[in-house]
Amino acid sequence: MTPRFKPVPVPPDDRDGLAAARDALPVVPRGEEDCCRRLAERSGLGLGRDDARVWLTFLRALGLAERTASGFRRTDREADDPETATAFRERVLGAREVLDALVEEPVGLDEATAAVAAATPAWERERRANWRADARERAARLLDWAVLFGLAERENGDRYRPV
Repeated sequence: MTPRFKPVPVPPDDRDGLAAARDALPVVPRGEEDCCRRLAERSGLGLGRDDARVWLTFLRALGLAERTASGFRRTDREADDPETATAFRERVLGAREVLDALVEEPVGLDEATAAVAAATPAWERERRANWRADARERAARLLDWAVLFGLAERENGDRYRPV
């Protein structure tokens, strides 16, 4: 079973931002703190430490970074590699569900949020009082990432359809 990662950062304006985040990581593995510092300082995305941690995990989900016994490093995969979009769909929690919702008809944020909520485990709903707000924010980010990866496009400003 393919592991699915939960963190979804605010997407950059374009794939160059994703490439900059990947390129900020070291080639030779380094510890998490060092990698997060590098992401914050070198990506040009204006990240704080907490945001950098989210990005590091997200880059792992996309196959652009990997954890080794010595720490984290960037992989050889480029941000514009088609496998990156495939990894987004398969390895980011909620992405598959949101993209599957687009197959039927164009959807808005409410429908995407329902897809994310359906994928939210009961234990998480019970432990987090604000899980619905989190699901809505996650759905909005997933839709924006889907557009960035060319898996969806905006239609009439607030609806999304598959490409």
